[in-house]
Amino acid sequence: MKRRTLLRAAVIGGSSAAFGGTLWRGAAYAAPAQPGAGPYGALGSPDANRVRLPAGFTSRVIARSRQTVAGTSYTWHDAPDGGACYADGSGWIYVSNSEINPSGGASAVRFSSTGTVTGAYRVLSGTRQNCAGGKTPWNTWLSCEEVDRGYVYETDPWGVKAAVRRDAMGRFKHEAAAADPVRRTLYLTEDVTDGCFYRFTPATWGDLSSGRLEVMVAGSGTSGSVTWATVPDPTGATATRNQVAGAKRFNGGEGCYYANDTCWFTTKGDNRVWQYDAAAQTIELAYDDSLVTGGTAPLTGVDNVTGAASGDLFVAEDGGNMEICVITPDDVVAPFLRIDGQSGSEITGPAFSPDGTRLYFSSQRGTSGSSSGGITYEVTGPFRG
Repeated sequence: MKRRTLLRAAVIGGSSAAFGGTLWRGAAYAAPAQPGAGPYGALGSPDANRVRLPAGFTSRVIARSRQTVAGTSYTWHDAPDGGACYADGSGWIYVSNSEINPSGGASAVRFSSTGTVTGAYRVLSGTRQNCAGGKTPWNTWLSCEEVDRGYVYETDPWGVKAAVRRDAMGRFKHEAAAADPVRRTLYLTEDVTDGCFYRFTPATWGDLSSGRLEVMVAGSGTSGSVTWATVPDPTGATATRNQVAGAKRFNGGEGCYYANDTCWFTTKGDNRVWQYDAAAQTIELAYDDSLVTGGTAPLTGVDNVTGAASGDLFVAEDGGNMEICVITPDDVVAPFLRIDGQSGSEITGPAFSPDGTRLYFSSQRGTSGSSSGGITYEVTGPFRG
């Protein structure tokens, strides 16, 4: 995945705009020929599912909260949140968290090679407010509790093995996780206004039962070199974010995604997308809506994030215009899809099928604005390879 230079960017969706981190020059560039049209073109009219998509893309509803998943006897969970996909022979599995407290947990839907739903089942129960999480290279799902002194649970997407609580990964208001197989560590976000960015390095790669929890230490700016310091007490008896002097603060850590030596993560309090260069151990901004000039920021309420083989980032909005926006390797930012009539909801859990041709995500509260109104979707079409 190409690393973003941040020298300048075309932000599509307003009149004329630019963004960036410390390398941002503050200049506004000419509006694109098709305002609102990114690499996939302009959004069309709402389809039968009230989803606006570029030409060539279609949507379908996979599951609805408190209703049985089509073709199964399993009732889908409330408030679907973070998710991930796993290869399953010639088919695949989509795992989804439930952000309710108590009784959060996670469920899964299994698909055949043609995309037909062949099963649905529970993979985690008896937990609290499972928000986001992350996929491991050994094909487990890390489901994170977004509560004070919350835990990370390692779950089996196939629902065969019992979920395991991973105490060594720390007790704090967990949001998301992303695995770095090169440095054999996992990055973790914290969803509080003065939260931190962590990494957990297992004593043995592939075994999360023990290891070292560290917090990022850096200056107060938006770019520069960072170091890592061990968190003395991962149990959180004293808040983990307050145990190390100089720990860098982030305003509401949300989604987290790793590819090619870079970990991208979002902070909802200031509507930013950050990029951590794991090889150089530096951090800088990939997107900051406060630096958009000459038009309306196309991406607001940043939340869950995932990536495609093309190098595109797909960032879901918590509120905003109920969009998933794309940030290209050339720093173009534009809506990829929008859901109409669900302003009381948020978009969660974006994840691509293993072959990259289908995108799964949820509207957490649907048209009702209630956790019981969640809707999980699939979008199929000519995604950039």
